[in-house]
Amino acid sequence: MSEKKETAPVLIRRRGRTMSVVLNRPQSVNSLDPRMVQLIREGLEEAERDPLVEVVLFYGEGERGFCAGGDVKKMAHLVAHGKMEECLRFLEEEYRVDLTIHRFPKPVVVLADGITMGGGLGLSAGADVVVCTERTRSAMPETRIGFFPDVGATGWMFRKCPPGYPEYLGLTGYEMAGSECVRAGLATHMAASRDIPEIRAVLEKSRMDVSLERGEAAAGIVRLIEPFLRREIPSKPLMDDWVRNYFAGKTTVTGIVEGLRECSVFTDLCRDVFRELSERSPTSLVLTLNLLRMNEGRTIEDVLRTDLDAARFILSHPDFLEGVRARLIDKDDRPGWRPERIEEAERLACPLIGKT
Repeated sequence: MSEKKETAPVLIRRRGRTMSVVLNRPQSVNSLDPRMVQLIREGLEEAERDPLVEVVLFYGEGERGFCAGGDVKKMAHLVAHGKMEECLRFLEEEYRVDLTIHRFPKPVVVLADGITMGGGLGLSAGADVVVCTERTRSAMPETRIGFFPDVGATGWMFRKCPPGYPEYLGLTGYEMAGSECVRAGLATHMAASRDIPEIRAVLEKSRMDVSLERGEAAAGIVRLIEPFLRREIPSKPLMDDWVRNYFAGKTTVTGIVEGLRECSVFTDLCRDVFRELSERSPTSLVLTLNLLRMNEGRTIEDVLRTDLDAARFILSHPDFLEGVRARLIDKDDRPGWRPERIEEAERLACPLIGKT
């Protein structure tokens, strides 16, 4: 039996020249599952074919947020029941959707109001305009659960973020507010959450010149919604300096940890980040930093191919199921990582992802 239109997990709405792709699993903060990924792909294919569609607009239903990422508990269930290949097929399809957005011939807008994590950032990373709000909470938190920041993040963060932020955000899973997302390059603009319905209405009434290149059309979109955008985002040069000094270009997790242990400035921040890293999966940390060093400057196609190889490795590793159990199912926050020490993970993990 086919899904009723308004109860489908992704709604495709046409208003004027705008196609809206609406994530519609609010009970799970619109976390992505295979059916959602399929519907998003079909919507994008339709938007690309239809000459009357000029803009693709992504947003999420519900009060909590745009997208909490992939449905990790469902992934863990598949892995635990011997369905690794099914889980990998889901990730492969998700990565294809992300790639489609990066290479899409028409402008893409994402309204990242509320929670925007993991795979939600994967959807927004290829968009031309990403609007966050004071309600936005955004992170790549995968090392907490024994996974890694996938969806191409270990490549595209270098094109978007100031020096050191790819390593800092990827390793720690630091949760950013809306203004921090703009400063870090993960969003293009900020608006008040109360104005998001008006922004949607403006975009749905817009008529763009279909002959414009994607970048020119995106600039026109910004002009349309400019009355709703915050003009000034406070800078934090001292924070940028700290992130650059302790994370940029580092080649080992142990080196980062030692630097934080010995720091003499921002000592409270160093202590907090040191503690956070000590709670992450050592294998996930080492894998993530290796991917960051490997993927800087590579094409999104190459990064996503590497992500699939890395996913096969980490899904086979005991830390993934253990991390999901401890953080999301039992919620005892006491994962038993194997190995427990970063030094041992550095010795073991590199060859397993093709690095020697």
